[in-house]
Amino acid sequence: MRQNPSFAMTDVAELRRLISRNPWVTLVSQTDDGLVASHYAVLLDDERDDLTIVGHVGRPDDLIHGLGDGELLVVVQGPHGYISPGWYDGGTEVPTWNFVSAHLSGVPELLTPEENLRVLDKLVAHFEGGMPQPRLMWQAPNDPAFVERLEKGTIGFRLTPTKVVAKRKLSQNKTPEVVETIIAELSGDEPWANAPLAAEMRRAHDALAAARKENT
Repeated sequence: MRQNPSFAMTDVAELRRLISRNPWVTLVSQTDDGLVASHYAVLLDDERDDLTIVGHVGRPDDLIHGLGDGELLVVVQGPHGYISPGWYDGGTEVPTWNFVSAHLSGVPELLTPEENLRVLDKLVAHFEGGMPQPRLMWQAPNDPAFVERLEKGTIGFRLTPTKVVAKRKLSQNKTPEVVETIIAELSGDEPWANAPLAAEMRRAHDALAAARKENT
């Protein structure tokens, strides 16, 4: 992902928020057979306060990726969407795409079966936590034998990234008036309306406005 200083995203708290809110990621590896990509859910490691993530892959994806032997790229995709030039102020413009995304790279550590079980348990608890009647991993009708068979079909990993490239392109190069128009269009009922992207733009631009005010 080509970086642009105006759109660079470096704040660890903001990156943790991005990962937490967008746990369905793309895993990319370079192998002897070429590039390989898979899609899995990950969590921030709750024992760390950095960008370390934990997750799992189903067998034989661990072998297909050469998991643990080489570098793994994890692509985290946040809110994104089309921005029409008709939403600008009438000048010479072209369409674009606003987005928030992060690339985390490093060599993952493979987890022991016991560690993997804990991560699987946390994954289920995390996503079931908001359900009216959560179905947790160890809860009946699941029994220990079933859960252990489940674990044997997966390989857990922990990745502490050694390289992070993150970008938040949310019309920071436009005037406040144009930004407000874009947010309004994204919040409406146009074909390309996108409420999550509108909310992310509002949050980012409110923070930028507060920072400017603080520095004046």
